[in-house]
Amino acid sequence: MESATAAETAAMPRGVAHLKDELDIVIPTIRNLDFLEMWRPFFQPYHLIIVQDGDPTKTIKVPEGFDYELYNRNDINRILGPKASCISFKDSACRCFGYMVSKKKYIFTIDDDCFVAKDPSGKPINALEQHIKNLLCPSTPFFFNTLYDPFADGADFVRGYPFSLREGVPTAVSHGLWLNIPDYDAPTQLVKPMERNTRFVDAVLTIPKGTLFPMCGMNLAFDRDLIGPAMYFGLMGDGQPIGRYDDMWAGWCIKVICDHLGLGVKTGLPYIFHSKASNPFVNLRKEYKGIFWQEEIIPFFQSVSLPKDCTTVQKCYIELSKMVKEKLTKVDPYFDKLADAMVTWIDAWDELNPTGASAANGEAK
Repeated sequence: MESATAAETAAMPRGVAHLKDELDIVIPTIRNLDFLEMWRPFFQPYHLIIVQDGDPTKTIKVPEGFDYELYNRNDINRILGPKASCISFKDSACRCFGYMVSKKKYIFTIDDDCFVAKDPSGKPINALEQHIKNLLCPSTPFFFNTLYDPFADGADFVRGYPFSLREGVPTAVSHGLWLNIPDYDAPTQLVKPMERNTRFVDAVLTIPKGTLFPMCGMNLAFDRDLIGPAMYFGLMGDGQPIGRYDDMWAGWCIKVICDHLGLGVKTGLPYIFHSKASNPFVNLRKEYKGIFWQEEIIPFFQSVSLPKDCTTVQKCYIELSKMVKEKLTKVDPYFDKLADAMVTWIDAWDELNPTGASAANGEAK
């Protein structure tokens, strides 16, 4: 399904595009999925891909009535063989295995401590519906609209916005936000232990070309056909010197690739209710190297310029892995290992998603 044009989107009645047969919901977990009961009115029509982290002998209970498949570490090893080394263990980054085995055009991923939020009127927010709306509306990365998303209800392009750019570009990523527990790093958690986000900002905006952002994986949707092969959450968790940078690593990678291929990334609505703050001391142990490394990682991504012959997501990602190996290995030998894992990830992706099986060959549309 191609991204809708602005005219098609404007004419689309609310709630029509549910994409029931074109979207998978990916959930990483180590516990029973009781949280799905709250989401049942919104999620039940969809297929779930559950990636079980940790002990593969533990039984994960899923509420009745959901259509799902569940993969544990034994399944990952069986399906990928030696290439399973690229999938993180004891880290929520394992979710990206679900992206790889899905055969749908769209992915929505959510954490198991995320509940249904309410808008200022008290109405439950259908986060999935808003993500779908974001993905089906074009993005405007090349010129900022001061009314934010010009395709939203009650908005349009403002005076002075070039008519040549008003058609927009396909949206590859929809990044949602959180009420209650903010997505803070450990130092911020420690100095603001009681802080809660109660601000509901009714806005969606396209992140401009050339601008990076800290992507959070707990409330995220993307067009798998357009950007899936780059949505690799890195090599984190057990046996690695870093954790909690998995989604941010993917965010930096996808943004430079989206910029190169002329694709859009949106952030803002929808909100979910993040119910549980992780332990800041545990988080600090996972994050502390990243806190130093990011001061060199971010300038690296800001300076990335991909060659013109990188016309697919896979080509872009392989080229990016070479740059990581060349430029970031001097920061720490870990990045040499990560660069190799990036290549392994693409090899595994292509093996499970051969060209022609779907549009997932990474061609920008």
